[in-house]
Amino acid sequence: MDTPILSALPGAAPTLAGEGSVLDEPGLEGTVVALTADHHAYASEHERATRAQIAWRLARLKKARFQGEYDSAQSYAAPVYFVPSDTLVGSTWAETLGIQSHQALFGGVVPHPFVLTKTITHPLVDPGAAAPAGWSHGFAGQVAHTVLEGYSAFAADDARRAGLRLLELGPVRLKPARATGGRGQQVVRDRQALEDSLAAMDTAEIAAHGLVLEENLREPVTYSVGQVHVGNAVASYYGWQRLTVDNHGHEVYGGSDLTVARGGFDALLSLSFPDELRLAVEQARIFHRAVEGAFPGFLASRINYDVAQGVNGAGRWCSGVLEQSWRVGGASGAEIAALEIFDEQPERRAVNASCFEFYGEGVVPPPNACVYFSGVDASVGPITKYTVVEP
Repeated sequence: MDTPILSALPGAAPTLAGEGSVLDEPGLEGTVVALTADHHAYASEHERATRAQIAWRLARLKKARFQGEYDSAQSYAAPVYFVPSDTLVGSTWAETLGIQSHQALFGGVVPHPFVLTKTITHPLVDPGAAAPAGWSHGFAGQVAHTVLEGYSAFAADDARRAGLRLLELGPVRLKPARATGGRGQQVVRDRQALEDSLAAMDTAEIAAHGLVLEENLREPVTYSVGQVHVGNAVASYYGWQRLTVDNHGHEVYGGSDLTVARGGFDALLSLSFPDELRLAVEQARIFHRAVEGAFPGFLASRINYDVAQGVNGAGRWCSGVLEQSWRVGGASGAEIAALEIFDEQPERRAVNASCFEFYGEGVVPPPNACVYFSGVDASVGPITKYTVVEP
């Protein structure tokens, strides 16, 4: 098996586990650690390598020590800054780690498991439908003009009723709540296809985590809209996602091209770009504010919203938030690269940064790339991940 490459930058490189301090120079204050949940979907080799690299780069930005993977038995110099593999669920874990604000992590904390999934995007099919503990019946109304037509379901019967209602408007996309990168999604165009698809699904999975049923858009364009807070630095961005083909022949996430502004969403909106992009940014901002108001205990320093635009089954152009991410994500390499540019060039107001994910052998990153992983991952096969910043 190939040895994974962790960084194309000179100097110290991160390790995948807590093997002692990797960035520990005189004058550093505080500690940055990666945090990987056991048996987690984001615990694969390439995900851990990417997270270690990002945590190391965040430590450089914060002028703190990077000490690999978090070990609860080890003592760390305070303050401790965490880079988790996923959004943290519940205040208990966050309090145990000492996370009291968004300044203590690169990611987010939510009060209930469903809040971190795409199910919060849509309402239930009716008030009597099955719902998880903590469900907000009012949230859907607050974001109705920022999302596509759709429903979330936590029971197969509810999903069937929701699907039939949506089929009256056109084809329906079924989206398992926990699937990422477009995996597991399917489009149904009639009642029989809906029945067959639901019959093949795990009812226990639907009950525990939910299923999203949403109007399908033809040839949609998907934008990424996000914001990161690291210390006193804030950067906001819009961008495009690219698809690629994985080692099994499936279309999956292949990277993002971001335009990043120094500051909040107002700074981003001060840039010149088309009206449809401006709408996507506004929808993401409204959605985020609604989350902050509807779910006490929510906090995040890294936010990312996917916004799709395209034509629905009735021939109407639509725009809406698809889902959110409050954890290290596919675009995080580009986000961190932009923060580094802003740190090095105080006069810089905006930067273009891109991240790439390619599957298969023989991928050669450009000379100016920062390589996050290049090798054979046991879970996905050969994969290369890198970031490039516009000069």
